[in-house]
Amino acid sequence: MALLVAVKGWDTQTWVARLKARFPDRDIRSWPDAIGNPADIRYALTWKAPAKVLAACPNLEVVFSLGAGVDHLLGQAGLPDVPMVRVVDPDLTARMSEWIALQVLLHHRQHLAYAAQQRTRVWRELEQPSARDLRVGVLGLGVLGADAADVLTRLGFKVSGWSRSKKTLEGIDCFAGAAEFDTFLARTDVLVNLLPLTAETRGLVNKSVLEKLARDGVLGGPVFINAGRGGSHVEADLIAALEDGTLKAASLDVFETEPLAEKSPLWACENAIITPHVAADSDPEAISDYVAEQIRRFETDGTLDNRVDPARGY
Repeated sequence: MALLVAVKGWDTQTWVARLKARFPDRDIRSWPDAIGNPADIRYALTWKAPAKVLAACPNLEVVFSLGAGVDHLLGQAGLPDVPMVRVVDPDLTARMSEWIALQVLLHHRQHLAYAAQQRTRVWRELEQPSARDLRVGVLGLGVLGADAADVLTRLGFKVSGWSRSKKTLEGIDCFAGAAEFDTFLARTDVLVNLLPLTAETRGLVNKSVLEKLARDGVLGGPVFINAGRGGSHVEADLIAALEDGTLKAASLDVFETEPLAEKSPLWACENAIITPHVAADSDPEAISDYVAEQIRRFETDGTLDNRVDPARGY
């Protein structure tokens, strides 16, 4: 029962070493150099590997996505019809909430303006509104969104959330469905996207959505934060909104095309904070533990946690 590590853009041997430590008696293989006989492979751990790699394994039983999202899998034709499992890991969740809280606080405490003043050696106090007066709206109330909303609430922000189906979370004003979307936007000063990328969410945050955000808030204009998926926003609309004042500022960790092109106007937007898809890096130690436990349970009773529903896209 061989395990295959098929990752693109990551250090494959790091993952192989972690898995060998947990499965010393198993055959751990890696793509593209050491696949061996594909018929031996029962489990695949993947991140952005071509679907044909998985399809070539006739006895594959489970595919594990090594990141929080699964759009890199579901967006490909020719995937084998086997269970897919997404990562739900406390370390990854905590990292995401840290990044979201950091970005909200940076905008809340006027960091971009103070950084500009530092560059020009200006000493001037700016208005510092209370956290209780800032309305943060979280798009997506799954594991990541619910935790980020909870952290922001504990920091004192007035937090709401929107999801496809109704959720109930303590201390969070929950909105759901198309009928409540505009109401959610209208009460939001800082919009945080943590939605999975599906056919319904692709391009969701566009010019129309950005124009519906609250304009009477304590920051003097709305802010957009995206750590979900770059495909959920329309980059040209974001750039225009940052330039014409529809958005006061943005924090972006994900983009339509990654790496972000050197010629992208976003690099020059002084009211945008850009990070290279690092909000919630996958920790090989924690995720290897997660996968190992899933495999052991699957071989004992056939159960798997956090199975992906291809029809829903997550």
